[in-house]
Amino acid sequence: MSLQDPVVLTCALSGVLANRDQCPAIPYTPQEYAAEARRAVDEGAVHLHIHARKPDGTPSYEVEDFAAISAAIRAEVADAAIVNFSTGTVGVPVAKRVAYLEACLPEVAALNMGSMNYAKYSSARRAFVFDMVFANPFGEIIELLEAMRALSIKPEHECFDLGHVGSIAPLLDMGLLAPPVHADFVLGVLGGAPATPGNLAAMAENMPDCPHHWGVIGIGRPQWALIPAALSLGGSVRVGLEDNFRLPNGDVASSNGELVAVAAQMTLAAGRRLANVSEARQMLGIPVRSPGPGGAPAPGGIPA
Repeated sequence: MSLQDPVVLTCALSGVLANRDQCPAIPYTPQEYAAEARRAVDEGAVHLHIHARKPDGTPSYEVEDFAAISAAIRAEVADAAIVNFSTGTVGVPVAKRVAYLEACLPEVAALNMGSMNYAKYSSARRAFVFDMVFANPFGEIIELLEAMRALSIKPEHECFDLGHVGSIAPLLDMGLLAPPVHADFVLGVLGGAPATPGNLAAMAENMPDCPHHWGVIGIGRPQWALIPAALSLGGSVRVGLEDNFRLPNGDVASSNGELVAVAAQMTLAAGRRLANVSEARQMLGIPVRSPGPGGAPAPGGIPA
């Protein structure tokens, strides 16, 4: 990757931890997801990362909720954006996660690359707000990866620490991955790598020696310092209400579109340009699918 490469601007529309008490713009219903997708795409996003929720805001891993949300988004933005599903969770069986991939066939799916402590600490309380173990053993990683291969879904390797980047190499050696490898470096989660430009550079330097693409996911307000660092290293960027709902001035964002607009401005100010959706598909190595019944994409294997 280089400074001449266009920037794939990703938007994570809604996570599972924050709620509307913290940020009223977080979408819950399929129609709200679609409206937020439109706002993000209109500001330059070409890649949309989705965690499903029920209409009351409860996190969901049910096929019907992913299907309703993805259908609404696709109806709103059509082919103007890549749809990416999360598979990250605690305590949800792999088979349940594979079920919504099979039913909805997103072009990309996140693949968490290692187990870790996952926590949030309050210095004011001198206590953890929450503290859990985010388990992603190699057996589950391989099971999810094999399902993605069979469905022609491109894995997005989410790496929360340097060791997670190193965990990509064995999967390449096993023939389970086909370059270009697509990874995102998640910085700022307590239990993973702190949100510093040095840590970002180290993770980028440790990517496999094969064609690849990477971006940064900064958690919380340090995100705004990591975006220029990623842009200066030739990487791409992600913003959105899952990761950080405050603008650089500290105000709570009124939409995902507001966050995307700031990231787009930062990209242009750094002398980089935004990728269009066709360029993004090529850079991420998204396989071409033949149309299935009713025009829906049909699954097919990704060559090793």
